[in-house]
Amino acid sequence: MKIFTWHIHGSYLFFLSQGDYEIYIPVTTTRKEEGYYGRGSTFPFGKNVIEVEAEEVRNMEFDCILFQTNRNYLIDQYQILSEKQRALPRVYLEHDPPTQHPTDAIHIMQNPAISFVHVTHFNQLMWNNGPVPTTVIEHGVTEHHVMYSGELEKGIVVINNLPSRGRLLGLDLFLEARKQVPLDLVGMGTGELGIGEVLHPQLPEFTSRYRFFFNPIRWTSLGLAICEAMMIGLPVVGMATTELSSVIQNEKSGFIHTDLGYLIRQMKLLLDDKKLAIQLGQEGKKIAIERFHIQRFIKEWKELFERTIYARAQDINATTSYVKLP
Repeated sequence: MKIFTWHIHGSYLFFLSQGDYEIYIPVTTTRKEEGYYGRGSTFPFGKNVIEVEAEEVRNMEFDCILFQTNRNYLIDQYQILSEKQRALPRVYLEHDPPTQHPTDAIHIMQNPAISFVHVTHFNQLMWNNGPVPTTVIEHGVTEHHVMYSGELEKGIVVINNLPSRGRLLGLDLFLEARKQVPLDLVGMGTGELGIGEVLHPQLPEFTSRYRFFFNPIRWTSLGLAICEAMMIGLPVVGMATTELSSVIQNEKSGFIHTDLGYLIRQMKLLLDDKKLAIQLGQEGKKIAIERFHIQRFIKEWKELFERTIYARAQDINATTSYVKLP
């Protein structure tokens, strides 16, 4: 299958590309516009991720179009896709929960002819999806040879551009916790608050040396960095909000709570008790292998693409067929 989409979330695109299909992404001369970055150098994409010059996209043959943002759906498709391509089987992938209102925001995608996918059950629950049927494909991440060591008596936080993203991603909670617990911050745009970006291929080994992973985010989808941390046995401490509350069982596979004071006390406990950190991390790893395994993820995506393409073919056949009268 030939899937056309935009490069929106690099780590998600990398895991999606582990499937048995080709993914075509547009590029512009500057490679700076959102979605038009190309393969880049951050992720070790395979040969099945193929760059196409934006002006040449309309001359290509695809089997399915994958939208990942409102801009893709409202603007980009009309700028670079042909009319024929815009009639192809289509999928809309929503990465985030609603931001305008937590329960009443009506999603922009209201076309039941387009397959609608959420990445968490929480997002599916909170969006007003209208009459459009939706499905959930939970995250999938690859297993690593990296083993958790926890030798550093510090916590690690992995968030891009945290200084500019404020309360939504828990900047204030991170700053408050760091007054009492040693925490390192990595990610793009961390400024003076952090270490800076650690490239995705090196991230598991880098984070494995920290005693725990702290997620201060109030309102988001389930971060892929959390799934990857769990996959290597790195214990997670986080706010019991959005999907994370259904992933971590408090005091069994990690620590989650809406009380920052409680979480700070548990972080201190992990710094003092490495055996507990190992135990919680191993329980979290069991969950990650069962729930976020890459093979389950790509199997569900391949099946969704196939269903979408097949359904569109059936619709076309139905509209072009006729019954001969006697």
